[in-house]
Amino acid sequence: MDFSVINLELVATLLLLLLIGIGPKIALVPFLEKTKKFPPERQVAIGKRMVLTAVGAAVAVFVTGGLLLRLLHITTGAVAVAGGIILALIAVKMALGAEEVVENHEVPADPDKLAVYPLAIPYLFNPVGITVLIIASDSVDSIAAAALVLGLVLLVGAFDYLVFSNIDKIAKRINPTSLIVSEIVFGVLLTAVAVQLFVLGLGLLGIIERAAAH
Repeated sequence: MDFSVINLELVATLLLLLLIGIGPKIALVPFLEKTKKFPPERQVAIGKRMVLTAVGAAVAVFVTGGLLLRLLHITTGAVAVAGGIILALIAVKMALGAEEVVENHEVPADPDKLAVYPLAIPYLFNPVGITVLIIASDSVDSIAAAALVLGLVLLVGAFDYLVFSNIDKIAKRINPTSLIVSEIVFGVLLTAVAVQLFVLGLGLLGIIERAAAH
């Protein structure tokens, strides 16, 4: 990830990756499934806590990611490969059908814990977001670049907050059939993103030609 020149292409790429990595789409079906037994006002409260937790974790990962890589002697290539593998596990379940995405667990007594895990992490702040922010943390070379990444994280977080603050209204307008179809299609696309992350990581590790990783 090259931050030497900040241009529209870089901003658009980062925004798209963050919309996948911290955006509402992956978390939407698990959220609706796991909070369906709660009243609407409780769903909204869980959604708000989920978003705040995910954004806080995203900022923390970006601030500390580069340092952790150096302390643990981990390369960005290894992070990309690991992120690709974990994302693939989530994406394949989505592609196989919405009923496979969320396992049937009993609703925990404390909804605040549910908001943190598994909704905030790993559904809202998922392996794509973690991978992108760790690589960005290791790659930023200026205050402007760091401000850009943090600004985009907060922008996506504000969008998430808007969505899940109105989740009671949104849930009433969602067509279950279209939601299932979109989940399968998005699962296929996410599987492709996972493969791309894996290939990128192999390129960064020098296992394959860097040109083939793009």
